Amino acid sequence: MSRPVRRVNARMRHWIWPAVLGVAAATLSVSSPAGADSDRSGLPEAIDTILGDPRMEGGAASVVVADAASGDVLYQHLPTGRLMPASNTKLLTSAAAMERLGPDHRFTTDVLTDGERKGRVLSGDLYLRGTGDPTTLAEDYDRLAAKIAESGVRRVSGRLVADDTRFDDKRIGDTWAGDDEFAYYAAQISALSVAPDTDYDTGTVIVEAAPGAKAGDKPKVTLTPKTDYVDVANTAKTVAAGGADTLAVEREHGTNTITVTGTVPVGGSATKEWISVWEPTGYAAAIFRDALKAHGVRVSGPTKAGIATPEGARQLASHDSMPLKELMIPFMKLSNNMHAENLTKTMGYEATGRPGNWPDGLAAIGAYLKTAGVDPGKLRHVDGSGLSRKNNVPADQLIKLLLSAKGEPWYADWYKSLPVACAPGKSVGGTLRTRMCGTPAALNVRAKTGSLTGASALSGYVKDAGGRELVFSIILNNYLPSSVKALEDAIVVTLAESTEDKAVLVRPRSERGAGQGGDLECSWRKPARC
Repeated sequence: MSRPVRRVNARMRHWIWPAVLGVAAATLSVSSPAGADSDRSGLPEAIDTILGDPRMEGGAASVVVADAASGDVLYQHLPTGRLMPASNTKLLTSAAAMERLGPDHRFTTDVLTDGERKGRVLSGDLYLRGTGDPTTLAEDYDRLAAKIAESGVRRVSGRLVADDTRFDDKRIGDTWAGDDEFAYYAAQISALSVAPDTDYDTGTVIVEAAPGAKAGDKPKVTLTPKTDYVDVANTAKTVAAGGADTLAVEREHGTNTITVTGTVPVGGSATKEWISVWEPTGYAAAIFRDALKAHGVRVSGPTKAGIATPEGARQLASHDSMPLKELMIPFMKLSNNMHAENLTKTMGYEATGRPGNWPDGLAAIGAYLKTAGVDPGKLRHVDGSGLSRKNNVPADQLIKLLLSAKGEPWYADWYKSLPVACAPGKSVGGTLRTRMCGTPAALNVRAKTGSLTGASALSGYVKDAGGRELVFSIILNNYLPSSVKALEDAIVVTLAESTEDKAVLVRPRSERGAGQGGDLECSWRKPARC
């Protein structure tokens, strides 16, 4: 994933980072395939030809291909070159989570009290305690509220306390961009939050602005979930049919005021945006308080956040998330940044008992990587998602992880979570569902994508034409064109077309032929979802 330059059109907002060129460019004409003298298949020459494409002039590449069964390296180009892996960072995070938390790990969200029940009145505070679940929906909070009402409680005399102390209070990751503040892919991290849909984009609210009935009307704005936690400042106008569609939806810095500006023509399409909220703990508490009210339970006191539930408080209701092996599907298929960070902080908490934080979580991931044969000293790892441009990982270390994972008891569930080339549906194809269609790689490749402006990656598994399974890691940085994903696809399709004895070079599509919106994955084109 990348951090996007704002470009507004009539249908959606795309996000792309301005290119930042700081890593010394590698010379792409030099590669060092292992066993080159004995390799007569032509595979090294074929991949060298693809990497020699003019789109990579002055850029940097770290590429490794290995036999999945033997681990023998079949091709390598600057294998130890540390480059920005973008969302390939999630390979590290997800594998570590499966090992350290376990496939059956569930997050819990509890409602507790330290007060006494007196008839229909609960005398004391009501605590909503989260443990980092990134999949809690408004309907889950509604079910918790229903359980309180079903117990006969009609009033809580004290406060509603939102206990988010399972995590620390650092909401955004290292070097995340300030102008990404309202972007759904950079939502703030809290142990208590709300996801507005079953893509589980936690910490966001869906804002939809539809044209009015006639010119001069304000567009109609709806929120999902319905909440007063955010305010809408709607200065947009409906214009006559055929007029300009310039609607833009943003959130003001440091507030929960969402602005709707621009124009939309009569009969035009609605604009739909996923906007992150400021302070997701308060968002969760507001949704829960509204749910209590809807079920006839009134909380007399104010909402307070950041206070730990007292020892000895008794549980009134509880919600369990799906197990981690199921959560891996929306996490990896859709490259969900917030899932990665919640899992990172959770691993930190489980390892130390301290409030979950990035340093402890990354240390826990690093400890797992050592057991997988990956050397944490050969990479820089600063967040769980890859959103930070400070992450640096070489392809050879990702290859070690991909090979090691095959021997783990959780491998089948982890492998299932990887996007599948040209497979329909976001829950199967994920961020690869529009790529490599009509080739032997379609429905064959399972791999993790990654995109930042000037950084693109693809790492995973593919079977060649002879049925041999290969592992590959392709990390490309510091190129100037809008996309080099056609080069990644060409390398992987070449692997799928080839046999152990004969390589079949598949040349990259032209820039025009690629036509998938530049380096933006499906995950960046949120409203369209490809």
